[in-house]
Amino acid sequence: MRFIKKITVVLMLCTLLIIPQTGCSNEEPVSENQFLLDTVCTLTVYGMGEADAQAAIDKAFECCRDYENMLSKTVEGSDIYRINHAGGEFVTVEPETRELIEQGMEYGDLSEGMFDITIGAVSELWDFHADHPQVPEAARIEEAVKTVDYKKIQIKGNQVRLENPGARIDLGGIAKGYIADRMTEVMEEAGVEHATVNLGGNLVAIGEREEGRPWRIGIELPYSNGSEILGSVDLADKTLVTSGVYERYFEQDGTLYHHVLDPNTGYPIDNSLNAVVILGNKGRSMECDVLGTVCLALGEEKSRKLLSRMEGLQAAFIDKSNEITTFNGMEITPAE
Repeated sequence: MRFIKKITVVLMLCTLLIIPQTGCSNEEPVSENQFLLDTVCTLTVYGMGEADAQAAIDKAFECCRDYENMLSKTVEGSDIYRINHAGGEFVTVEPETRELIEQGMEYGDLSEGMFDITIGAVSELWDFHADHPQVPEAARIEEAVKTVDYKKIQIKGNQVRLENPGARIDLGGIAKGYIADRMTEVMEEAGVEHATVNLGGNLVAIGEREEGRPWRIGIELPYSNGSEILGSVDLADKTLVTSGVYERYFEQDGTLYHHVLDPNTGYPIDNSLNAVVILGNKGRSMECDVLGTVCLALGEEKSRKLLSRMEGLQAAFIDKSNEITTFNGMEITPAE
């Protein structure tokens, strides 16, 4: 049995392009990594004094921690934890929590139920973080699936309840993008003009690199353990989200089981895709986050129909052979 967890978007930055010798700035980049949201989060600021850049980074990470403590299903005392453990009673939550739950329900409608934020009871059975993860018992999956139905969330003002006391809300498919958007706002309010916000697969490019060139973002070759790049995308004031079945998975009895679960069956989705890349304007990371998961679950044909109803989004589909097809003119430069 094997268990692998990886981060799927890699910044392709040549050190020689960001050191002071470029002649474009006397300031070196300021960068910091923290483990939040169950992933490595990296903030990098260019073209700004060290003290001001660090202050902006500190504020953004504080914002991230605040939202994690509000929206995580595992942090005791968070809004989501309290809803999930309220036995079907109403719980008063922060306006942001209510807003995000409502957004999740809307995406449930948009995806015809393939995106369901009440999948928590199912996802809890698939412990991809265990030292030796295993396929849950079929009977337990069957029982958990019965609790999945986002339409049975009740909202009154800032009060939320689950009609089914056994249901569990899991905002893992939407919260990271929402938080990336909020962190971006915090950094821009602090005067940041050139930066990247990388939340392990959710990336926001603030402006361009200070020498006026776009950021070059590498897309990992699926199942390469992060050692190979399939291609790259140039970004400026954009957000890019990669969703892949290879991000968290394990192998049991010769079969790979990944973390993208079908809310109708409780098992990993099975179609022709390894990954989906969604590209949109800065400020749309939440939307790209959800659509990455939804499109990965729907498959390419249905995803194209869904995306054709949206405005200003581009996409790339990576199939099981790692062949790339694109939507709405998205440009990916193949790796050499």
